[in-house]
Amino acid sequence: MSSAPLRVAVVCMRNINRSMEAHSILRSKGINVRSFAAGSCVKLPGRRPHLPVVYDFATTYRQMYDDLVRKDREFYTHNGILHILRRNERIKARAERFQECTDCFDVIFTCEESVYDKVVEHLCSREEETLQPVHVINVEVEDDPEGAMLGAFLICELCQGLQQLADTQDQMGRMLLQVEERTGKSFLHTVCFY
Repeated sequence: MSSAPLRVAVVCMRNINRSMEAHSILRSKGINVRSFAAGSCVKLPGRRPHLPVVYDFATTYRQMYDDLVRKDREFYTHNGILHILRRNERIKARAERFQECTDCFDVIFTCEESVYDKVVEHLCSREEETLQPVHVINVEVEDDPEGAMLGAFLICELCQGLQQLADTQDQMGRMLLQVEERTGKSFLHTVCFY
């Protein structure tokens, strides 16, 4: 890539677990990163499996935390949600929706195929203005604390590899193939334009 810092976005469905774990790890490595949700709202597990707790994007992580403590501190401590929300509020105030962001990125990592589809659809529906390319790469990440951490380390490894490429357009495919062969993970990859 160019000598300019790599501009990275990580997108999952809710901007609570997977994208925020990657945001935390990448930021700690000095990578210029933002994280987002692709969904229409923030859904957290409720006490009943089919009744999630739903928040809009104006709700801060702190407000979510306080609300869940009032509802059932023990339950949300046990399932790890309160810990995740504390980590998140140290990084930024609230979840953000990718479709509302006007910033440009060099690479966008998504954490599941349905999110990849939403991101690519959104980018392709916008009118191209600068023709600046953006690589969209899907890394399947399990939506639990361990899966999020493993996914964040893999995304970090990919970012570090991207920073070493002299010519992203020519070398991206080869780099992804090498990581696929080493890890057994497969990636979806496309290039969109701003």
